[in-house]
Amino acid sequence: MAELLDDHPTLSTVPASAGEPAPPEPPPPPDETSRARALLAAQPVVEGHTELPPSLDPEDLPPVRAAEAGAQFWSLHVEPGEDTAGVIGTLRRIDAIRALVAGCPEDLRLAHTTSEMAHARNCGRVAALLGPVSWTALGASAATLRAYHALGVRAVNLTRFDRFARDAVREMNRLGLAVDLSGADQDTVRRALAATRAPALLTRAAPEGLPDDVLGLLGENGAVCMVTVTDDPAAVADVLDRVRTEAGTHCVGVSHATTPAVGYVPLFAELLRRGWTAEELVGLAHANVTRALRETEFLARTNRIRPAAA
Repeated sequence: MAELLDDHPTLSTVPASAGEPAPPEPPPPPDETSRARALLAAQPVVEGHTELPPSLDPEDLPPVRAAEAGAQFWSLHVEPGEDTAGVIGTLRRIDAIRALVAGCPEDLRLAHTTSEMAHARNCGRVAALLGPVSWTALGASAATLRAYHALGVRAVNLTRFDRFARDAVREMNRLGLAVDLSGADQDTVRRALAATRAPALLTRAAPEGLPDDVLGLLGENGAVCMVTVTDDPAAVADVLDRVRTEAGTHCVGVSHATTPAVGYVPLFAELLRRGWTAEELVGLAHANVTRALRETEFLARTNRIRPAAA
C-alpha cells in the first residue's frame, strides 16, 4: 500500500491534458506614464497661475488648458502704469473673468472656498479662483483690500514689506485672503512669513532663487511653492526635489504648464521614477494648496468677531 501511495503522482506533477490551454501569464505592471495618467485622472491639478486670454472670442472659449487641470487661480496682475493705481485695470479683469466663466458654464465654475472647489470638480467643472491681485492695485488702502475680497478675490501678491504691508497681512488673515509671495525678495519673504498666521502661497514660485534657509521658513509656515512646469520634466523634477528636501513634501505645488497640450503626465512620470509616492504626488497636484487655503479659511472664521482695521 505504501508503494502505491509513493508511486501515485501528485497534482503538481500531473501533466496538462493534451490540448488544454496553459494558464494566462499575469499582465505586466503599468509603467510610470500609465500610473501618472491614472493618478492625474483621479486627482486633478490646482494651477497657481492662469492668464486672461488677450480676447474673449466665443470661438476660442473655453481657453486652452492642460487636460489635468481641476482648478485655476486667474491672475489679476496689472502692470505698473496701466492706470493710476491699478484699481481700474483690476476691476476690468475681475469683470472679464466673471464673463468668461459665465460664458463657459459646462467647463468653468467660479469658486470662493475649498468646498466650492470640490463641488466644481465633482460636477466635472474646472474651479476658477480670482487672484492674486497686484500689490500696487491696493493703493495702500485696507478698504480697497476688503472691497476686492467682497468681489470674490482670494489672493493678493505681496512684493514689498512696509508698515502698510504688515497691517495688510493681518487684515488678509482676518478676511481669509491668501498671501502670495511670488516675486518677493528674500527679506520680504522672511518678514511676511513672520507676520502671517496663515500659510503663504507662491503661485509662480522661483525656488531656485531662494536659499535653503528661506525654503525652510516656508516649510515651517506650511506655505506652498507652486512651480512652473516646462517641457523639460527632469529639470522641473530637480527643482521640486530641492523644495521637498529643504521645505518638505507638504510645500510643493504646480503653477501652470507652459505647454498645456503636453500637460503634467511627463513630470509626474519622472517623479514616480525618482521614488515619489502616490501620496506625495496627490499633494503636489492639489492637496497641499487645498490644505493651505482651508487653513486660511479656518483662521478667518475664528477671527470674524474681531473688528476690521481702520
